[in-house]
Amino acid sequence: MAAQTQPSETAGRSGAAAELRRRKRTDELCAAAIRGLSGQGGLHFRGPVLYRENTPVAMPAPHLHPEADADLASFRGAADGMALRLQHSDAALHVKLCPTAAAPMLVFEMLEQFRTESLLDPAMPGVRANLNRRFQQWSQDFEASTLNDTALGILLFTVTQVCRARITAEPMPAAFENLIESTRADLAPSIGSHLAALRRERFSQSGFARHAGAIAEAVAARCQQLEAQETRPARSGGRAPVFQLLFDQEDDDGAVPTAGYGRSGSLEAGDGRYRQFSTAYDRQLQATDLVRTELLRGYRQQLDADITRQGINVPRLGRALGAVLSTPIHDGWDSDALEGRLDGSRLARLVTSTADRRVFRTERIAPQADATVTFLVDCSGSMKEHSAAVAALVDVYARALELAGARCEILGFTTGAWNGGRAGKDWIRANRPAHPGRLNEVRHLVFKDADTPWRRARPGIAGLLKKDLFREGVDGEAVDWACARLNSGGRDNRSERRILLVISDGSPMDGATALANDGHYLEQHLRDTVAGHEAAGSAEIFGLGVGLDLSPYYRRNISLDLSAGTSSAVVGQVLAMLAARRQ
Repeated sequence: MAAQTQPSETAGRSGAAAELRRRKRTDELCAAAIRGLSGQGGLHFRGPVLYRENTPVAMPAPHLHPEADADLASFRGAADGMALRLQHSDAALHVKLCPTAAAPMLVFEMLEQFRTESLLDPAMPGVRANLNRRFQQWSQDFEASTLNDTALGILLFTVTQVCRARITAEPMPAAFENLIESTRADLAPSIGSHLAALRRERFSQSGFARHAGAIAEAVAARCQQLEAQETRPARSGGRAPVFQLLFDQEDDDGAVPTAGYGRSGSLEAGDGRYRQFSTAYDRQLQATDLVRTELLRGYRQQLDADITRQGINVPRLGRALGAVLSTPIHDGWDSDALEGRLDGSRLARLVTSTADRRVFRTERIAPQADATVTFLVDCSGSMKEHSAAVAALVDVYARALELAGARCEILGFTTGAWNGGRAGKDWIRANRPAHPGRLNEVRHLVFKDADTPWRRARPGIAGLLKKDLFREGVDGEAVDWACARLNSGGRDNRSERRILLVISDGSPMDGATALANDGHYLEQHLRDTVAGHEAAGSAEIFGLGVGLDLSPYYRRNISLDLSAGTSSAVVGQVLAMLAARRQ
């Protein structure tokens, strides 16, 4: 008997989903601010990392990365700092000038960030206030941490405070003056002359780098001495945990779940080409062929009861989708008009009835939902608990899209077996060659194709409730398959807008493939596949994470809380996402 979901567990999931939505909204606002201030397009966040299209943009200065629970002002200040870095720092030149060792690199990166912040237009006092607020918050967090209890920590803190005050000409808080007084005095002989030159050279990246590099090397040498002498343990006594100074942008803060991602050594070892050890056992199947008719009938009744209980207004959703997906098209002509284009067939009136001026015609324009929407459902094992909610969501949308005049397809993906199945056995018989690629039987499922009306497809959609269909997931190949159907499938697929919505609660996972290659093999393929289709413009691809941030894979994504089923709020989230991307 399956364990019952506890109220506290449900509340926890709802809270996590709400927190994820707040963070994503913050990320979107910050990305918009960065684009606006820097004047550069294509910038967005995936998790905590800034991207330009599909390439991560390095932002190494520690104070540009607020904690996940920081207030909006901190994120706004960090965003302004990132914008100024993009605007005033030549990234290629910076790479040439930057030290390679960790300690001097840290100092050099901070100084370069301070330089770009000092170049802010004086006519932007609000941005200056944001920058100062963010840096002061970071400084207070640093000062409150155990890191400042060590000689090494206070050295880095002192360098940061002194250099920023000198470069930006912003006053240092009085409380910090006393804290760093002795350390600053010790540092003065080694960095004094270079420190004096920093503000003067801030308009020249190369000139500034000479002095910043000298300071970084002097501080690094001092750090080495202190590391050798540091024997006193840090105090605890109720103070905050150790402050993270040398951060890793790929780290998850743990507060909100984010899909994992890493580079695959196995994929790169195979010339970067994704491989399939065997496709002999891959299948594309109709859901109705996998579930007995009697069972489908029972599932359908259960699904209808769930949808009725949620009270979702499908006709209203259909009207909203019509407005979101429609484009104006030519729908014929209206004759006998008093103005417009001259209608040749009415010219005789000028002779027979000289007072009748109705000899014009006007073009009739009507909105039409010219779109095909495909739902691609992850049918891996962890999605079993969400199958009822997902089935209700796609069923409601299939009906509403049909009312709106758009085409809709519902697909799924899983594997035919666990742990590699027959493909895995073939690999073992072949003496386990290295880097075999995908190693399982892929199974692609059709719950509703685009040419079948919703009423006839109702039993097939209910097949999503059959939980023993759910095994493992090879997401990248499924996205390829769904995009191919969007672009060539169907009898009348001339839709202007092709939309793919991928519903998943995790990273791609196939145990046999991960063991024979590495854990990131399928992840990297998914990411490359989505990026390739987006670059080619073959479809608009959205990731709908079930309690998960799918931003490592899908640039356009939202997180859904399905712990209470498919509610009107969840339906509205998906609609808002489609509407936002139409703007």
